[in-house]
Amino acid sequence: MAAVFSISPHVTSCNLRRFSPCKPKYVTTSMSVITSAVTATVEGSVLPEPIIRRSGNYKPCMWDNNFLQSLKNDYTGEAIKARASELKEEVRLMFSNVEKPQDKLELIDRLQRLGLAYHFQEEINCTLKKIHKGQTNNDKQKKDLHTTALEFRLLRQHGFFVSPECFKRFIGNGKFICPGADIKGMLSLYEASYFFIEGETLMEDAWCFTSKSLRECLQNITDVDLQTQVRHSLELPLQWRIPRYDARWNVDLYERSSDMIPAVLEFAKLDFNIRQGLYQDELKDLSRWWCRLGMGEKLPFARDRLVPSYIWSLGISSEPHDRYCRVQLTKLIQLVGVHDDVYDVYGTLDELELFTDVVERWDVNAMKELPYYMKICFLSFYNFVHETSNYIRKDQNIEILPDQRKWWINLFKRQLVEARWYHGGHQPTMEERLSNGLVTIGGPIGVLYSYICAEDPIKKEEIEFIEGLPDVVRLACEILRLADDYGTSSAELKRGDVPSSIQCYMSDNGVSEDVARAHLMDLMRKKWAQVNKCRFSKDPIPLSWHFVDIMLNLVRAAHCLYNSGDDGFGVEDGVTKDILFSLLVEPIPLKESNPYIVGEYMK
Repeated sequence: MAAVFSISPHVTSCNLRRFSPCKPKYVTTSMSVITSAVTATVEGSVLPEPIIRRSGNYKPCMWDNNFLQSLKNDYTGEAIKARASELKEEVRLMFSNVEKPQDKLELIDRLQRLGLAYHFQEEINCTLKKIHKGQTNNDKQKKDLHTTALEFRLLRQHGFFVSPECFKRFIGNGKFICPGADIKGMLSLYEASYFFIEGETLMEDAWCFTSKSLRECLQNITDVDLQTQVRHSLELPLQWRIPRYDARWNVDLYERSSDMIPAVLEFAKLDFNIRQGLYQDELKDLSRWWCRLGMGEKLPFARDRLVPSYIWSLGISSEPHDRYCRVQLTKLIQLVGVHDDVYDVYGTLDELELFTDVVERWDVNAMKELPYYMKICFLSFYNFVHETSNYIRKDQNIEILPDQRKWWINLFKRQLVEARWYHGGHQPTMEERLSNGLVTIGGPIGVLYSYICAEDPIKKEEIEFIEGLPDVVRLACEILRLADDYGTSSAELKRGDVPSSIQCYMSDNGVSEDVARAHLMDLMRKKWAQVNKCRFSKDPIPLSWHFVDIMLNLVRAAHCLYNSGDDGFGVEDGVTKDILFSLLVEPIPLKESNPYIVGEYMK
């Protein structure tokens, strides 16, 4: 087993290299600085100039270890699990009892929105396969717009190709025709339009028609719940959302619906609360790990964001059996965030050059050349790499250490490029920003760790495929970069970071920030269309449909955390707080009228 190293907190930073960074032309004057040394005179000699360090002015962590350890869940008893199993079988029978294809589609959509679909993957795939077969056998049954769009979306979502020609009968005089009262149909078509493949002008027209029409009629929708659904979709479409984040919102909505099925509702609530207990245990373990590491206290300049890191990992892979994947991804996201702050904000260029060199040599003995704070940084990911390697070596008899080293070296080299841009006052183009930024955002390394930490067997040829940044991986990482920039651009501009995609586009094209933001949103939508094209390519990619979905969840989590234009990772009292309390702190109340809940559950 590889050694795990630690260092004494009493080591001084006497070997810091002195460097006074220049002030690039685009840096604002409002950034904060930290002086880490002072000028003094000793026997007539003047000591080096002080190191002026920037500060991200990040707020302290809102959720300390005491709070996280206090989380509790009462839905762990055998009676609760037994009742959940009964309800699961009752819902399973619905796939046989429901006869009409459109009702089966509604059932699948409902289970997905409520966070229950993972229990019924076999039934869902079998049902959709039959529906797809019926469609390809020239099923001439007339369907309304809602059913047609729902079928289209679910089939494509699960890997069954269906032509957009099915929407042609809703077009007249070259335009989509939809009665003003059919809000449900328009909403379904809007959601389906986000599954379009690059080059499908019919689906592009569908998006233009529905996005405009829904916004125009939003205030006139008399059904409050339907209006809520429309507003929710216009904020972020299903293709860009994390189902787990929305599960509770959908449970509340479903409980008020006229076609609510009691067994489905009860199962959704129980399953949500049971899983909440599992997630709380994981977060408690991770909090203890983070406290032992001590980086939050030793590196006060960096973001101490364990909870947002866990929420992100939960978005990537939320099923109960994916515990190891969630835990390792949380550690990865937290560590990448800290090192990002070192390269983007705190480190001098000399220090960053030295740190990157030590990492490339992968030599613990060379660590003595580093300043104290960088020793902590080096050991944190060094130990993480060896910990992951040991686990996978034991679990699958595969040596993954050299691969991980390569991923981290590539990440730091790319971050060093941006540090040089900053210190040299270089204004990158949009192309430069995306090309380098898709790596520095943690895209490739996040995809690779998602792959090796998942429960499926690791294949070296698939690792090599991902490392080569094929279109499907590159596009996903580019969207991740764009989504992050969309939310963090304003804060990064204030502290003087390298220009984000928004500033790069403004500089390249001489446009306003509003125009640049609109362009980024449209660019992300078009890149999603290119991702869909890759997934349905005639030359299949050597990655499972399931794993590509996990990879895309990395992107979807970014959409959810940054879509409002705020930094949902760095700032914890916004969307992160909402997700934390709805998903991990507060269970869904169960009606007291249910005798199982009152009598049996809590025994």
